[in-house]
Amino acid sequence: MTSNDSQESSVIPAMESASETVRRIFGNDGSSLGAEIADETSRYERLNAALFPLPSRTRCLAVANQKGGVGKTTTTVNIAAALASHGAHVLVIDMDPQGNASTACGVPHGTSDPSVYDVLEGRMTIGEVLKTCPDIPGLDVVPASIELSGAELEVADLPNRNNLLKEAVESFLQDPNNHYDYVLVDCPPSLGLLVINSMCAVSEMLIPIQAEYYALEGLGQLINTIGLVQEHYNPNLTVSTMLVTMFDKRTLLSREVFSEVKSHYPSIVLDTTIPRTVKISEAPSFGKTVISYDPRGMGASAYGEAALEIARRSPSVLAAIDAKRGE
Repeated sequence: MTSNDSQESSVIPAMESASETVRRIFGNDGSSLGAEIADETSRYERLNAALFPLPSRTRCLAVANQKGGVGKTTTTVNIAAALASHGAHVLVIDMDPQGNASTACGVPHGTSDPSVYDVLEGRMTIGEVLKTCPDIPGLDVVPASIELSGAELEVADLPNRNNLLKEAVESFLQDPNNHYDYVLVDCPPSLGLLVINSMCAVSEMLIPIQAEYYALEGLGQLINTIGLVQEHYNPNLTVSTMLVTMFDKRTLLSREVFSEVKSHYPSIVLDTTIPRTVKISEAPSFGKTVISYDPRGMGASAYGEAALEIARRSPSVLAAIDAKRGE
């Protein structure tokens, strides 16, 4: 190499990150657009570089809230997709007859497709009905069909009616070839037999809470319901996670709801909040999670950060569950 070559190579700038490029373009002019783009780019880069620790054993969570429209299904599929995108093997069980979780994961769930309805009725196993999300190889889905809405009446007289899903899940996971790091059950917005089955099949509850006043009233009712399930059916059930959704940082109400919930459940409520974004709402119409549909957007980043919190809390959550079992 000549001296001229050496001088030229010494002035070649180092490769800059995307966030540095954005900041260089927008500078420090105080532009809200520039600041927002730079912030979202930085979040994406940090999340992409983060290590998502895997739990020491399978974590089974039911995502429930009897109040509709709180982002329950959206939370289920996007937390699952975020975890799977970062190396976890995740199973989503759709227990809502509307089948929205199945739709968001791009999995067919017509009346002729095998579904969780066939599992509850005892005709098929979970292994026979599950399908893999086409966008995320590490994410498998047990779909739901509208026929599931009749299952409550059909199994109501069975002696083990509350444990149908539990027995199916335990049988499936006992096979060493069926290892999953997380199992997430999407519950319908009700308090019927399907929800009880879901709560009996898991050891943890993940509760999405909309950042609105009425959400606080519904939360109290849900906690009471979980208490009844713990008392009568599943004493090991633990409320491990709460996530505030549809959060608007510009409004005082959203901030007050978050502070109120956080003050009552400081060790359970995630620090991450999920914003209202068009992309989160649009994604299911394309048969996708927002993680696949808009991976660099604020919605995907928020769900990714929430999933990272959940992953990092695994040791303490599993220890709490063991303590409850007396192990």
